Amino acid sequence: MTSKILVTGGAGYIGSLLVPGLLADGHEVTVLDTFSRGDMHLAECCRYETFAPVRGDARDEDTMRKLVSRADIVIPLAALVGAPLCDRDPIAARTVNRDAVQMIVKMLSADQRLVFPNSNSGYGIGADDQFCTEESPLNPVSLYGQMKVEAERAILDSGNGVVLRLATVFGMSPRMRIDLLVNDFTYRAINDRFVVLFEGHFKRNYIHVRDVAKAFRHAIANYDTMNARPFNVGLSDANLSKIELCELIRTHIPEFVYLEADVGEDPDKRNYIVSNSRIEGTGFSADWSLDDGIRELIRGFQMLNNVKYSNV
Repeated sequence: MTSKILVTGGAGYIGSLLVPGLLADGHEVTVLDTFSRGDMHLAECCRYETFAPVRGDARDEDTMRKLVSRADIVIPLAALVGAPLCDRDPIAARTVNRDAVQMIVKMLSADQRLVFPNSNSGYGIGADDQFCTEESPLNPVSLYGQMKVEAERAILDSGNGVVLRLATVFGMSPRMRIDLLVNDFTYRAINDRFVVLFEGHFKRNYIHVRDVAKAFRHAIANYDTMNARPFNVGLSDANLSKIELCELIRTHIPEFVYLEADVGEDPDKRNYIVSNSRIEGTGFSADWSLDDGIRELIRGFQMLNNVKYSNV
């Protein structure tokens, strides 16, 4: 069934892969984004008559009211992503990551739908050797995680919305991010040949960015059975520590060296393993393994010249 879909922040890391897929599925897609970087990540979408880019801010109530009123489905991707960025601008973190989502929830009618990306960050520090399920308590250890959890609560309390609790995302995207853990470590393995680990035993789960886009499309297609519940979205065979991740990367880049620091600590205290059984029970399965993603990143980073302020 063709739907009118509003995606806020649709020109970002996830959106620049999700939006083309939604258009290919036959949906009409409006993307609200600041387009502040001036990049043309959605250029390929302009061939679709059903694509409408709108320059604006997801916190603007008048703009959002007009756009939400025309939509069958809303996907609020607009966010300050990650703990460091949120700590740098806590006011924007609160207004974009929480308040803007709560505003959308209040605007939605009963027959409209919402699919929201939360993060495994909400689990904070999990119990040793116990999988975090959707029933596990949420104990975020960062402002980023806290705002995402509060936005999720507003959605689930409304009784209308599917929440996808995403594992740490990796892989190539038109709007690339190098700060994400797998992407970061692979980039360092290629360019620096080494990385220093703080608290290398800390574990987390992972998911490829294309499988994240697939999960959103899956939620849209299975909305009635998934509505009003959260779903972990990750690779069930990829609950890895930082050390284990480095060992995996080294199977692809043998010259890669990693050292665990004897002093110092990681400001990111997340440490958990996650069960993805609930979403797998709806028929969802990931297409990309960690090995697939690392090989893809190795190819992709041959094209990426991250030397904006260098003279070489």
